Amino acid sequence: MDIGIQILVIVFQIAVVLGGVLTHIAYLTLAERKILSDMQDRLGPMEVGPHGLLQPLADGLKLFFKEDIIPAGANKFIFSAAPILVLVPALIGFAVVPFGRDSLFLGDIEITPYIADINIGILYVLAFASIGAYGILLGGWASNSKYALLGGLRSAAQCISYELPLGLALVGPILLSESLSMKAMTEAQGGGFWHWFIVVQPVAFVIYMICAIAETNRLPFDLPEAESELVAGFFTEYSGMRFSLFFLAEYGNMILVSCIAVVAFLGGWQAPFSFLEFIPPIIWFLAKVYFLLFFYIWLRATVPRLRFDQLMAFCWKVMLPLALVNVLVTSIVKYIVS
Repeated sequence: MDIGIQILVIVFQIAVVLGGVLTHIAYLTLAERKILSDMQDRLGPMEVGPHGLLQPLADGLKLFFKEDIIPAGANKFIFSAAPILVLVPALIGFAVVPFGRDSLFLGDIEITPYIADINIGILYVLAFASIGAYGILLGGWASNSKYALLGGLRSAAQCISYELPLGLALVGPILLSESLSMKAMTEAQGGGFWHWFIVVQPVAFVIYMICAIAETNRLPFDLPEAESELVAGFFTEYSGMRFSLFFLAEYGNMILVSCIAVVAFLGGWQAPFSFLEFIPPIIWFLAKVYFLLFFYIWLRATVPRLRFDQLMAFCWKVMLPLALVNVLVTSIVKYIVS
């Protein structure tokens, strides 16, 4: 294939994935408002479009035209760069997520259901996801606000702490699949739901999900933006499009960690039974991701916020020891069986 055509195919794949992710982020905000309102016996957004389906578009237009204010005492460069530093790592992680099994062929041109399949896919995602914490910390510091600074410091401590058990929770699936490639990890779970890694790694799955919720600053771990204490935490001083970039990053990270959970523990695009394989693989992948996102929203509606000392103690005294024990047991069993 000509190098120019290869570049065009890659650009097309990036555009499709980016467009799909941003669309999902927009309608995830609507889904959250609708689900929360239903759980609280309310209607939720109903005015813009039929049943409020155009509400994300209205919200986007409002934020786009809203006045963009920079506090007088802020560090203007870092204040402006921080939202980008948070959003970009959230989006580029999708480059290695395999959304399906079958490639699309247009003559001799192959369009794969992923942008890239690299042999260190999981490591790539974890490395870039860590950068987002710097954006939050810098945004909180550059705002020159005590509320934003406290939120940024909380987020830095929280993200750095929970990254450890989260990474260790993924060691189990890595050992079982003998690969860091997300495509190879998915293929290792073929043959029915009893081959999915959640069956043999239930502790790792629970640890991963708890840490993923903490990493994305969602209830009950949303201490960096605790409204009752810190107004809005690290983005207290942000408005307009800069505020929306933080918003996009939070929901983008929710989708990304859900995709990783699906690949590492729930079989990725694999159907639970062989007789259901007539359903397109991407449908199975999206259905599993939607289920985990619903779980996120469900938690927000039912679980109260923790204190910060409880949050940190839970990580270092419960999550980290459990994750280390799980890695040790998995390694021993894998060595004996193989």
